[in-house]
Amino acid sequence: MTSIAAMLHDFFAVPVHVVIGAVYALLILASCISFSLRKLAPGEAHTELSRRVKSWWWMITVFTVAILTNPVVSTIFLGFISYLALKEYLSLVPTRRVDRGILLFAYLAIPVQFWLAHRGSFGLYIVFVPVWMFLFMPAALTLAGHTQGFLRAVGILSWGLMITVFCLSHTAMLLSFGTKLGYGAGPLMFLVVLTELNDVAQFVSGKLFGNRKIVPSVSPKKTWGGFIGGVVTTTAVAAMLGPYLTPAPMLVSAMAGAIIAGAGFLGDVTISACKRDLGVKDASDLIPGHGGILDRVDSLIYSAPIYYHLLHYFYGIWPSNIV
Repeated sequence: MTSIAAMLHDFFAVPVHVVIGAVYALLILASCISFSLRKLAPGEAHTELSRRVKSWWWMITVFTVAILTNPVVSTIFLGFISYLALKEYLSLVPTRRVDRGILLFAYLAIPVQFWLAHRGSFGLYIVFVPVWMFLFMPAALTLAGHTQGFLRAVGILSWGLMITVFCLSHTAMLLSFGTKLGYGAGPLMFLVVLTELNDVAQFVSGKLFGNRKIVPSVSPKKTWGGFIGGVVTTTAVAAMLGPYLTPAPMLVSAMAGAIIAGAGFLGDVTISACKRDLGVKDASDLIPGHGGILDRVDSLIYSAPIYYHLLHYFYGIWPSNIV
């Protein structure tokens, strides 16, 4: 009981509730603006905005309850998000009939990967998917005895495991890492708040200042003005939040914010490229106004592993060298 109490004390050691309170304050403001716009100027655009705000209420509430309960529940919740993302991905990509019997192993990789993350077993965690699963899946497909479309199937399954299981499981590693350092859910909150802030800041900046498109054939709405606005905003907020939620000082936190913004952009456009190749606009219609789970976690696919390894480099390998 003492160890459990100590674990929970560390988990809540950083007052992340203050950040969550600020997020809810912004949601209330967004709800008031959305309501006013619908009353003053009814239209499809403002109705769509209202749907998005309502979805944000549901998503943030579920995330808050899951993250602030305890580390085990939080890890299970993050693993469930990974499961939904993999399920969406496999429902979109072309698969052979013979591949479907192998997919069970892909789903079973989720509890193993997140269990390793929860334990903080860095050595096993970092090789389970990109080494053992990447070797096992092609071997299992080979034993099925169908060579037509083999390389395509291996690529599709390996990429799906990489983005929806390995990359997203870094959120659970951040949770474990933060608990061990005495910052609880702080590093994970830092990542999620900044990743979502970056998406919003890029959208708003793009509307205000965007004219030069970055990759029009992949994501026509992504502009240099939006990208720069997102990076500047995210870096500034990171510099303020970082020393509060993580072991990083202001300068390192600002650098982390810039990296999260850039990585989030890459994740967004990479998943957009996948959807364009598949001929779909959204991964699903699970979340009204937002699309599917993949549409909401696309930025995290890149920002989560990059931010985790940044923290691990500074504070994991040489923990005494905290600057």
